[in-house]
Amino acid sequence: MNEPIPVIRAVDSGTAKLLPDVDRERAWLLTVDGAPQSYVDLDEPTHLEFEYVRRLAHAVDLAAPEGEPLTVLHLGGGAFTLPRYIAATRPGSAQSVIEADGGLLDLVAERLPIPAAAGITAHRADARRWLEAAPDRSVDVLVGDVFGGSRIPAHLTSVEYAAQAARVLRTGGVYAANLADGAPFAFLRSQLATFAAVFGELALIAEPAVLRGRRFGNAVLLASHTPVDTAALARRTASDAFPARVEHGDTLRRFIRDAAPVRDSGAVPSPRPPDGAFSIG
Repeated sequence: MNEPIPVIRAVDSGTAKLLPDVDRERAWLLTVDGAPQSYVDLDEPTHLEFEYVRRLAHAVDLAAPEGEPLTVLHLGGGAFTLPRYIAATRPGSAQSVIEADGGLLDLVAERLPIPAAAGITAHRADARRWLEAAPDRSVDVLVGDVFGGSRIPAHLTSVEYAAQAARVLRTGGVYAANLADGAPFAFLRSQLATFAAVFGELALIAEPAVLRGRRFGNAVLLASHTPVDTAALARRTASDAFPARVEHGDTLRRFIRDAAPVRDSGAVPSPRPPDGAFSIG
């Protein structure tokens, strides 16, 4: 059998690479300008290699009874790892994926095609503009995982953006976002303060080493109009290969401290990761 070979292609946002996993026959790592974006196993869509994606998946798993279809809006596409997972675990779900990089969408459609019956529709568009046009109370889960290179764009970090997210969620719906920061956590604290200004319930999932400021890393923010089952979430994150903590309530308020919500007029991108924090190849 022919061994798969890497694919290198210029896309709108830089140079994309698809790197085959030698240990899994039809699994691929997607990077853009050396920053890992997605890992997909075409034969096993429930295999989630990246820890932060597993944490997002835990939030989705708890959003409704097991197997129940959901309406999900994904801001940021990558190689569609989480949409594929939801299609496999919740058949009949209606999912829209918004990705600004048309070249990346073309590459994924060509090399990592999504089954026609998966219920996943891709749209080339700016995430904020698409969100602003979305109907009120139209989705059960809203996933924010948009990175320009290795940074979250500024227009997806403000109170105005959070208000749009709150508007499109149904009662009981959840917003789940992948963030990245390191000590002293100016960006992460500001994001928590921003979403606390709009949502009544917040939770944060991250590894202890990240929360203690020992290294730069991912943190998953959850926001909802109704209480999040943090006990069930904590049981799942604690059993992962890289266990994470779930912070909420008073502990989270102490972490936010005096951080202020961010408005569009003062929004900035997430911090640039230190050299080597996420880069591959």
